[in-house]
Amino acid sequence: MQLIKQNDQLDKQPVVATIGFFDGVHLGHRYLIKQVNDKASSLNLRSAVITFPIHPRKVLHKDYQPALLCGFDEKIERLASTDIDYCICLDFTIEISKMSAYQFMKEILKDRFNVNTLVIGYDHRFGHNREDGFADYKRYGEELGINVVEAKELPSEDHVSSSHIRRLLGEGNVTKAAELLSYNYTISGKIVEGFKVGRTIGFPTANIEVWETYKVIPSFGVYAVYVHVEGNRYEGMLYIGKRPTLHNGDNISIEVNLFDFDGDLYNKELTAEFLEFMRPDVKFSDLETLKEQIRKDKENVVAYLKDL
Repeated sequence: MQLIKQNDQLDKQPVVATIGFFDGVHLGHRYLIKQVNDKASSLNLRSAVITFPIHPRKVLHKDYQPALLCGFDEKIERLASTDIDYCICLDFTIEISKMSAYQFMKEILKDRFNVNTLVIGYDHRFGHNREDGFADYKRYGEELGINVVEAKELPSEDHVSSSHIRRLLGEGNVTKAAELLSYNYTISGKIVEGFKVGRTIGFPTANIEVWETYKVIPSFGVYAVYVHVEGNRYEGMLYIGKRPTLHNGDNISIEVNLFDFDGDLYNKELTAEFLEFMRPDVKFSDLETLKEQIRKDKENVVAYLKDL
């Protein structure tokens, strides 16, 4: 996949394209992009997705805080796995937001990117206030020389959408989220200094400072995870919560305990891959009871990973 940024120029070859934010690059997105690739192949043209580095609503409303399934770099990595030829990163601006659908199709799609065929998601709308629909896009396309095709919906018993996946993560249902994403959900960040309580009770943890500001953090609780550090993968258990037994206040901690690891993780980069929700966050009566529960958590995670 070739990444085309704002000021880069595509060659003059026409493309088959689709447009969207593609948060998470889930099964529904992949089904749409497959249709783009298939159409491009049938026309002997190159395929393209047009997406935005920053969420359009964030551009229009500075205080808006989007809940994202993936940051920009991760999104590009996920899109690269779809066999699309080009990923066109278009900076969404106030000026673009004021364009009618016709203006956008003419000035951006036709004149700038030479779109020959536009594949529209079955429920997707664009243009100022999203006033127009597929019949309007089709009519504008006929005027501009763009063939507009409505994509088929993913045949699935599940409702596959970014918002539904966010809800699943908010419930701790990382296994169902992974099914709809087509990959295990991850968070990445830097290991920072914590309270160092874990090592005093026999379970040293690495405290993760997540890179992506708006990344969705799954529900409070304990999870079975794979942990990726410096090219190596370790098994482990991860905790998300306010550490109520230790009276941590409202501070949310993300801590991971790596199994069979002996070394210093401080300031290293780490990615945690969520596999299964093991139990919710609970306040225990004392530190000894917490220690015993963590011991059981490890036993349960080890048993789960062995079966996995």
